[in-house]
Amino acid sequence: MLGSMVMLGSMVMLGVFEMNNIYLISQSENNDYDTYDSAVVVAPDEETAKMINPSRVGRIFMTQEDWDRNYSSWCSSPDKVEVEYIGIASEDQKVGVICHSFNAG
Repeated sequence: MLGSMVMLGSMVMLGVFEMNNIYLISQSENNDYDTYDSAVVVAPDEETAKMINPSRVGRIFMTQEDWDRNYSSWCSSPDKVEVEYIGIASEDQKVGVICHSFNAG
């Protein structure tokens, strides 16, 4: 376990956390031009990975109100996000987006 301060968008989380994981997140609700269909992200768990929005530079939306206010080229809520575990992140990888797939139109 590591003690650290983690920056999440405009939020700061203090405390102890376990090693982060790497996940593939994807959505099929919003699949037109100028949308994101997937991203590879670093997060401590699947629930946090679902909250990462690649269309907002990996910002983590913690409430449904955040999702409603920021709905754009990603899906409308975290329950629409599919998560697949890829592996364990290295200690120097921060929570957020590693890369994403954007369908430009």
